[in-house]
Amino acid sequence: MKENMTALVSAFARAWHTEHALLPVHRDPLARQLLGSDYDIIARHMAQGIGYFCPGFSGSQDEALAHIVTRHLAPTPLGRGAFWEDALRTAVPLGTTQVLLLGAGYDTFPYRQPDWAQDLTIFEVDRKPEQQDKLARLKAAGIPIPENVRHVTADLTKPDWPSTLVEAGFSREKSTFCALMGVVHYLPRTLFPKVLSALRDLMPRGSSLVFDYPSPRLSQVQIQLAQGAGDPMKGLFTFQELEFLLPRQGFLVYEHLTPADITNRFFASHNALSPNRPIEAAPGVNYCLAVRH
Repeated sequence: MKENMTALVSAFARAWHTEHALLPVHRDPLARQLLGSDYDIIARHMAQGIGYFCPGFSGSQDEALAHIVTRHLAPTPLGRGAFWEDALRTAVPLGTTQVLLLGAGYDTFPYRQPDWAQDLTIFEVDRKPEQQDKLARLKAAGIPIPENVRHVTADLTKPDWPSTLVEAGFSREKSTFCALMGVVHYLPRTLFPKVLSALRDLMPRGSSLVFDYPSPRLSQVQIQLAQGAGDPMKGLFTFQELEFLLPRQGFLVYEHLTPADITNRFFASHNALSPNRPIEAAPGVNYCLAVRH
């Protein structure tokens, strides 16, 4: 579990929620298989850390784990997954033929893709250590790699990642849906505009970009969790900054969701059935859907 603890914990949260929620917000039936024995290791460590998350907590280890996952670990990966997959489902009938997952981590959509995604070409982009670990986990779990999935080793902090992507078969001419989920948090502020500029040159007009980003209202718990996992957050943005930045890089905001919007859209049905374990979107993290113009 040395490659990307933040991504592994996100996968754990998706797996736990899929198995335990009465009405899962976002189903990921492959996450537990991908984690293998690490699932139990993460579960144990998290339950033992209940004193940090909730001082004075009284209850069993299972109750402690449920509290930590529902309140702290699950909201972000569940909301992200529901948001970008819903947006992709909408984009496909409008002509999208390529999907670009930047910083794919342990996302399992390419391996559980629904029928409506079968004609897409899906490019997973990640750094070499993370990608090698994921491929090894897929193999160990016996999860086949669909023919329409391409793995591209590239680092967004390096200037050559766009050319590496094109060399792997990515077409600049095809309408593309790009998901940049859980990535902006860890990019230096000066690098995000460069990533947007590269995407502008890679994707034709009408293509879609979805991403989440941290605002100055981000909670200290989230910041400390990221630091503890070895992934310190480097860039915070206000919506006003994005409204200025995106058009300069060729994108227009089509939809923007605040934490209250996210909770209402994605978590309300779950919370109605499970009032004792409500899920609320992480404070200070917003979602954005932008269109290449």
